[in-house]
Amino acid sequence: MFTPPLLVFPNNPGKRIMRADYKTETMDPSGFVVLADYVPHIVQEIRYYSTYNFIGERIDGYEEPCALLTKEAARALKAVSLELMVQGYRLKVFDAYRPACAVRHFVLWGIEDQDIRMKPYFYPDLEKQALFAEGYIAKQSSHSRGSAVDLTLLDMQTGKELDMGSPFDLFSKVSHPDCRDVTGEQYENRMILQKAMVRNGFQPIACEWWHFSLKNEPYPETYFEFPVSAEYLKR
Repeated sequence: MFTPPLLVFPNNPGKRIMRADYKTETMDPSGFVVLADYVPHIVQEIRYYSTYNFIGERIDGYEEPCALLTKEAARALKAVSLELMVQGYRLKVFDAYRPACAVRHFVLWGIEDQDIRMKPYFYPDLEKQALFAEGYIAKQSSHSRGSAVDLTLLDMQTGKELDMGSPFDLFSKVSHPDCRDVTGEQYENRMILQKAMVRNGFQPIACEWWHFSLKNEPYPETYFEFPVSAEYLKR
């Protein structure tokens, strides 16, 4: 049985945050699907299953390197994929459904002052504690509601990612979708992705060009806790 960890504060070991301190959480995956089953041409690089992410270790709850989404979000993303493939692009997903325990992993990391091993790669111009205030990391994430996705575009001819002006999870103002401190081509690449996502029912956020949430998400008040695992969905 998958049991999410308690959140323990290193400077105050007696203080713990229990699951009850968060909004409604559930282990029920019945409304979710494996994204690759709906969008067979999608490319996946699930960063939080790897050690190449802003923390530098695999994140709690990521048991398989696969993307899961609600059925509604998966259907909408399939429409995005079909539209963009006609234009010569494939979708590449970095993250989709994110368990609530993974977000608590982020919070615990955020209050550990000494761990800045990945700062040069992901937040070179910001202090670690500023990542929450600037909106790059949230104490509750729309990803945990199951209808948010982080993604980019691949050129089908070259197989390479389009140049978006900043890499995924670079916590910087240059990653804001409307930032004009990028080249015209980089900005246009962002807009190709954003316009296709918006046309198919997703909405962007102000600080990350790669993040989109389904506008009419099916579980707007529920934060899911089950692991990122295709096998778990089969139970």
